[in-house]
Amino acid sequence: MPPNVVRLESAADPRVKDYVALSDAALRQKTDPERGLYIAESTNVVKRAIAAGHTPRSFFLTEKWLPKLRTEIEQFPDVPVLMGSPEILEEIAGFNLHRGALAAMNRPEPLTVQDVLANARRIVLLEDIVEHTNLGSVFRSAAGLGVDGILVSERCADPLYRRSIRVSMGGVFQIPWARTGPWDEALSQLKDAGFVIAAMELTPHSINIDEFDSGVVERLALVLGTEGAGISQRTLDLADVALQIPMRVGVD
Repeated sequence: MPPNVVRLESAADPRVKDYVALSDAALRQKTDPERGLYIAESTNVVKRAIAAGHTPRSFFLTEKWLPKLRTEIEQFPDVPVLMGSPEILEEIAGFNLHRGALAAMNRPEPLTVQDVLANARRIVLLEDIVEHTNLGSVFRSAAGLGVDGILVSERCADPLYRRSIRVSMGGVFQIPWARTGPWDEALSQLKDAGFVIAAMELTPHSINIDEFDSGVVERLALVLGTEGAGISQRTLDLADVALQIPMRVGVD
């Protein structure tokens, strides 16, 4: 047993404060950034976070998952490994940890919009996507498609919320991303940097994506809108082009 293992006998142990009420998404979106942490959920995500250079504050697991994380735990001999029964861990976290281990990770220093745009040719711009699973899916798809960076609006959900990370399969660690300031200023900043802004939205003037020759565009920003309402009119007014993906009639 590693020497930094701490056996939990009670859910009231003060050392578990980073893991209390993990199922309260609204609370965690506020408190986690304030406290400079995020939660990596599942052994694979913990491994990917550490491989990306992020540092753990603690590990949180049952003994069953210790062998799968032994290498990572041995990298950080001074980081506590909080180990307890499934019942105690569930009482602390608020849900059953059937995906394995968790780790409380130190949030990396946030990037600026300028950092993300510096060497990027293809970026995705997310306007007010509030559902964590949707956000994670976008990051995972963007990673697979080789996108250079992602900008998220002020009202977007937190990419480092545990559900976003899990759905992205660690994609949030692969792609440089930053949160914008005021939206109109962010769009102006993109235009000043030479980006063509393409809004993915059904409008009377949208063109099929197959007809858009992105190969002649040096720098392209693809905008995806919020659930339900889609891209705002102010963004459409500032966009250079609106694109749609052809699909069966009656499907938006």
